[in-house]
Amino acid sequence: MSETILTVGAAGQFAGLVIPALKARGANVKGLVRSAGDADTARGNGADEIATGDLSDAASVAAALKGVTSVFYIAPVALPNEAETGQAFVAAAIAAGVRRFIFSSVIHPVLAGLPNHANKAPVEAAVLESDLEYVFLHPTVLFQNYAAAWPKIVETGTIGEPWSNETRFSRVDYRDVAEVAAIALTEDPLLYGTFELCSQGWLDRHEVAALAGEILGREITARRIDPDTLGEDAKPLRPMFDHYDRIGLRGNALTLRAILGREPRTLRAYFEELAAQNTGR
Repeated sequence: MSETILTVGAAGQFAGLVIPALKARGANVKGLVRSAGDADTARGNGADEIATGDLSDAASVAAALKGVTSVFYIAPVALPNEAETGQAFVAAAIAAGVRRFIFSSVIHPVLAGLPNHANKAPVEAAVLESDLEYVFLHPTVLFQNYAAAWPKIVETGTIGEPWSNETRFSRVDYRDVAEVAAIALTEDPLLYGTFELCSQGWLDRHEVAALAGEILGREITARRIDPDTLGEDAKPLRPMFDHYDRIGLRGNALTLRAILGREPRTLRAYFEELAAQNTGR
């Protein structure tokens, strides 16, 4: 009987990319989804089995982990009590006899002033304090964050975010991260490693806009959105906006290049894909 890998968030935008990478390696994948309505999406991504449950519900997590040898764990965006929920999941994995734990964390989880970074650190600590085989993935800002905004970029001719146009960032295509995750889940060379995952370059928004303009064949301009105009829902994100306004996030592409044995995907290629989808080509 083949070993089973549980992927958390199997119907999601990011974990959903890990499943086909695993299936390409012949893995048996159980997908954890929040509701029965997500099951078809997870199966469409390639999951062989489906477990339905919520990360905050200990019983459903325990049921999902039954018979599982390895886990791909990623926290949903804006997960309440993210650190505590992740620590509880690690404990449940240990109790279930899971052997290997691959955590899609974030670049620079030591940034204590950024909750979306700092909440990953206690989860990593829980893994480090266990006997689990582990790999920590530290992806930077994701190319896929542009997908939802692309139609508006095309419509308005602007790229806007609530921090400085001049701040520089590393970025990465999550499909490359998913490939690293699949390697970590099915092979041993990456075990006990922490890997910063970035594509080449540190573009600011002016350069990103220029790149989009080259692909679209017209001028695209960079715009700083005033975070004060974003309302109450954006208040929890203000520490992130303030940090990005001053410093940004930068890493190095060497590690991802070495693991993949090729150049990481580029933002230009990703924008070309978005442009082709938008025009129906």
